[in-house]
Amino acid sequence: MSDKITIYQKPTCSKCRGTLAILNESGQDYESVNYYETPLTVEKLRELIKKLGLSAQDVLRKDESAARDLDLNTISEDELIRCMVNNPDLMQRPIVVKGDKARICRPPENVKDLL
Repeated sequence: MSDKITIYQKPTCSKCRGTLAILNESGQDYESVNYYETPLTVEKLRELIKKLGLSAQDVLRKDESAARDLDLNTISEDELIRCMVNNPDLMQRPIVVKGDKARICRPPENVKDLL
C-alpha cells in the first residue's frame, strides 16, 4: 500500500483550494491532479469510488443541471460512472486518496482523516 497522497481537484473550486491549503500546511508531499486537464478514465473513477466506500450516486453532484437531466431511478452504476467521466462537473470534489483510503473533502477538513 502506498502512502502517497493524491488530490483529484478542479483549481477554481473553493473546496479544492481549501483542501490544498490544508495539505500545504501539513508539509506532506502530495500529487495534485486537475481532472479537467487530465481526465479520469472509467476504470480510475471506479477505483476511486471503491476506495471511498460509496456508490456512484453518492459521488454525484445532484445539484448540477446535467445531473437533473439524468433519470437516477433507471441509470446503472456503470452508466453513471461514464456520465461523470464525460462530464467531470458531475463529480463531488475534491477527492483525496492515500493508499487504499479516500475521502471527499467537503468540507476541506475531511482531508485530516488521511494525514
